Amino acid sequence: MLSSLHDAFWLLLAPKVMAVILLSAAYGIAVGAIPGLTATMAVALIIPITFHLDPISAIAAIVTLEACAIFAGDIPCALVRIPGTPSSAAYTDDAYTLSRRGLLRRTLGVSLVFSVAGGLFGTAVLILGARQLARVAFAFTTYEYFWLYVFGLSCAAIVSHGSRVKGALSLVIGLLLSTIGLSEVHSTPRFTLGNDDLITGVSFIPAMIGLFGFSEVLRNVLSMARGDTDPAVNSAKDIPIGGSPSPLRATIGDRDPTTDTRFGGVFARLWSRKLAFLRSSGIGTIIGMIPGAGADIAAWISYAVSKRLSKTPEEYGKGSLEGMADATAANNASLAGAWIPALVFGIPGDSVTAIVLGVLMMKNITPGPQIFDNPKQATLVSAIYLTFIVANLILIPLGALAIHAGTLLIRTPRRLLVPLILLFCIVGSFAINGSYFDVGVMLLTGLLGFALERWNVPLGPIVLGIVLGGEVEKSFIQNLTKSDSLVAFFERPVAAGLGAACLALWLLPPLLALRRLRRHAGTP
Repeated sequence: MLSSLHDAFWLLLAPKVMAVILLSAAYGIAVGAIPGLTATMAVALIIPITFHLDPISAIAAIVTLEACAIFAGDIPCALVRIPGTPSSAAYTDDAYTLSRRGLLRRTLGVSLVFSVAGGLFGTAVLILGARQLARVAFAFTTYEYFWLYVFGLSCAAIVSHGSRVKGALSLVIGLLLSTIGLSEVHSTPRFTLGNDDLITGVSFIPAMIGLFGFSEVLRNVLSMARGDTDPAVNSAKDIPIGGSPSPLRATIGDRDPTTDTRFGGVFARLWSRKLAFLRSSGIGTIIGMIPGAGADIAAWISYAVSKRLSKTPEEYGKGSLEGMADATAANNASLAGAWIPALVFGIPGDSVTAIVLGVLMMKNITPGPQIFDNPKQATLVSAIYLTFIVANLILIPLGALAIHAGTLLIRTPRRLLVPLILLFCIVGSFAINGSYFDVGVMLLTGLLGFALERWNVPLGPIVLGIVLGGEVEKSFIQNLTKSDSLVAFFERPVAAGLGAACLALWLLPPLLALRRLRRHAGTP
């Protein structure tokens, strides 16, 4: 392994490869910062270019692009309350609320540093335990997948701000939207109303943009029409920059944004939360290893665990730096974790690694256990390890520049910014499939989001319900075809543990509340 790492190190130092890494990093940040343009789309767009690159450069481009795009998705979260990528939806409300309090640079600084640290943690696990940890993911059956999806959906509903009933309502709406069109287990289109555009279902990217972006436009338009200054209706213009001169000096825990004036302050804060960081990064890496899970589930589950163990759970969804730090560490750690089943068994951990497998095969490289033994392919694997390290390190200066450039947006007058946000919403929705129908979906879901938020119904669970609803249905039907007994869902140890955790999430809080009421009623 040491010899392959040595060879890969010198290959990465080649001017051509370093140029590819720099250009891919800039491209990834630009794409991630634009709502609607996901990391998967960015990777798909550069695949034709990889035809003309050597294997090292091609893989380096994809790894760097993905790592930078996931972080950059947090920038529009904090600025205009639109998740740049689906994995940012878990803490969109926290990031935007913190920015409105004058903690924009601190918020994005925490996102940057914890993203880099989480990415490096996931890379360390990838390097040290690829063969061993992949066996855990390979042992998952449809029963484990079903409970994992249910667990992710439950976390999304329960950790959202507001009551559990409203969180559950939001989740149900998302699941209902996911039933539109064809599914992998039904041959007849459902709820399409005779519209061919709905046969493939509701695209979650236009829906996400509408729920978070267009609804924000409607709130600002209503605010400007009334001429009021309702603090609940705000825009990026009203966000004071605050914070320290550099986003890298951002802190977590201090209320005074100008407290830390040294570069080392942020690392001291990271060290003070080392146990929480290790927990969230570990969760992200493990979930990344499970094929089909992805960074969005990693973020939601890590956010839920963070809230459950936090001393201030009431701040989650209303401006929690702790929750945001844990979730960003998890979704970036999951990126490296997704490569474990891809390299060892040829099973993609997420949509990006699915594309990567095609690129590897195009270069006559076959993933599998033998990839570590073949000297030429072992060098490529070592190059993947080193590229993850380089990509996360290069993200620090480029991310700092992106944060500085993003803060220029908040100086734009609201009467100019609102049409600009609307333009991004329309372009981002149309760019997915080149369809005006998706623009209509964005507008309708924006109206839905505007109405729901006036009743304090959280929007995040709707997005995750659309994304995972089809997977939950497919795995549930597959399990029923194996056995029509519900006991089978709990027969395997891992499935039983995940199932018990899901039931506990929903049943324990009301049971504990009922117990407290009975004790209170019995108190003389």
